[in-house]
Amino acid sequence: MEPINKHTQAPDTSFDGGDLDCGNGLLLLIRKHIDPLDRGGLLEIRSTEISVKEDLPAWCRMTGNELVSLVENGRQRSFLVCKGKLAERKQTSAKATSVAPEYQAVRQVIIPERLPEPAAAPAIAPFSVMGIGSWPRPRWMLQAMHEHMEGRLADAEFATTADDAVRLVVEAQVRAGVDVMTDGEQRRDSYSSFVAGILDNCQLIPLTDLLPLVDDPEEFERELRALDVPAGEVRHPAVFGPLGRSKPIAVHELEFVKRLTPKPVKVALPGPYLLTRTMWMECISDRAYATREDLARDIVRVLREELAFLLAAGAALVQFDEPVLTEVVFTGAKTQRSFMCGALSEKGDPATELGFARDLLNAVVDGFPVERTAIHICRGNWTTDESTCLSGSYEPLVKTLHELNVGTYFLELCTPRAGEMEVLRSLPADRRVGVGVVNQKLEQIESVDEIVAKIERAVAIFGPERVLLNPDCGFATFADNPVSSASVAEAKLSNMAQAARQLRDRHAQ
Repeated sequence: MEPINKHTQAPDTSFDGGDLDCGNGLLLLIRKHIDPLDRGGLLEIRSTEISVKEDLPAWCRMTGNELVSLVENGRQRSFLVCKGKLAERKQTSAKATSVAPEYQAVRQVIIPERLPEPAAAPAIAPFSVMGIGSWPRPRWMLQAMHEHMEGRLADAEFATTADDAVRLVVEAQVRAGVDVMTDGEQRRDSYSSFVAGILDNCQLIPLTDLLPLVDDPEEFERELRALDVPAGEVRHPAVFGPLGRSKPIAVHELEFVKRLTPKPVKVALPGPYLLTRTMWMECISDRAYATREDLARDIVRVLREELAFLLAAGAALVQFDEPVLTEVVFTGAKTQRSFMCGALSEKGDPATELGFARDLLNAVVDGFPVERTAIHICRGNWTTDESTCLSGSYEPLVKTLHELNVGTYFLELCTPRAGEMEVLRSLPADRRVGVGVVNQKLEQIESVDEIVAKIERAVAIFGPERVLLNPDCGFATFADNPVSSASVAEAKLSNMAQAARQLRDRHAQ
C-alpha cells in the first residue's frame, strides 16, 4: 500500500506499538484494541518497526480485516485498520471503546494463603453414565460468547445468558437419564483455551494471529485446511506475564449446576501438560518465563488451587483433559503436524514428554482424594472426519497411565482409531475406567444392544465395579465447531443410560 499524507477517516481507538514487530507482541496489542470494536470500527496502529509495513497487510488478509490507509512520517508509521470491511462501517461515527492503554502492565498474582479441604460429594456408582464435558451451544449462546470475548457484552449479561444455556443442557441430561452431570462447558470457547480469558496475564487470540510466528505461514495455513481446522474461529491462549488465579476458573460453573440438580457433578479442566504445550511459545511466553518448565510450575500452582476449591465446593469428580498425550506418541517426527495444543508448540522425544506430563499431573493432584480425580485422553475432536484425527493403540501410553495418581481414566474406546481395549487389561485394579461406548463424531445413534455388547467387553477386562460409561469425547469441544447436534447428543446418552440399566440388573450382586 502506498502511503498518503493524512488518514481520510478518524479512528475510533488507537495505540502506539513502538518498535514491536508482529512476532514479538504487536499482534497481541492489536487484538486487545480491535476486539471490542463493532464491525466497521477503525483502529489506528502507530509503529516504528519497518517489518510491520509488510507483515500487517498479510495479517489483515488472513483475519478478514481491511487495511484502509497508511501515513508515513520518517520512521513513524500510522496504519488505519478496519475491523471487517470498510463497507460495513455505519454512516454515523462508531462509538469509541475504552481500552487499557498499557497492555504490557502485569496484574498482581494473588496466591491463597491456605487451600480449603474437600467437602463431601455424592458417590459415583458403577456403570454411571456421563458426558465427557462439552455440549453444543445454542446459536444465541455463541453470539453472546463472541460479544463477551470481544468486550461488547458485560460479565453480568453474559452470565445470565450462559445460565439459561446450562439449564437446557441439564434438562437434556436429566431426560436422557445421565447419572453424573456436567454444565456442557457452555461458558467456554473450547475445552482448554477458555482459561486464557480468566487467568491473570493471559489472553485469548485467534489462531490466525499466531501465523506470523511460524516459519512458513502459508504452508501452515495449508496444513490447517488439510486437517479441517477453522483457524479463524479457534482461539489460542497467549501468556504475557506471570500466571495467576485471582478469580475461579470453573468453581462458578460447578456452583450453578449444583443449584439445578442433586446428582453428582463432574467438572473438566485442561490438564497441566496440555496448558504448558499450548501456552509456551517463544517470542511471547519467554517475555515472562525463561523456560517452559518455569511456566509449567505456575500452571501446576493455579490448577492445584482450582482443584482444591472445586472439591471444597462439592465436585464429585474433577477431570483433567490431556488429549495431547496421543499427539506425543502418534505423530512421530517432531515436525509432523497435528491440530493438538494449537499445533504450534514444539515437543521433545516421546519418553521425555510423557515423563514431563506425568510429573505435572501428579504434582497437581498430590494430596487430594484419588477417587475424585480423573484424566481424559482421546485422539482429536475438532472435526467429524475421522481420517484427519490421530490413530493408534493405547499400548504406548499404558506405562504412563500406570504412573498417574488419578482414580479414573476416561478413554476414547468406541472408534476403531483407538485400537483394542485388551491392551488396557494391566491398568491398576484400584482405578476406574470410563469406557467410550458411543462415537460423538457419528450422526448415527448406536443401538442399546451395541452399547451393551461394548460394555460387556469392558466388564470382562476390568470387572463390573470399575466400569463407568461415557462418549469417546465431548459433543462440542470447540464452541464454533461442534461435532454433534444437541438432539444427537441426547439420543446417544439416552441409549447409554438404557444399556447401563440392563448391565446393573445383569451384574447386581
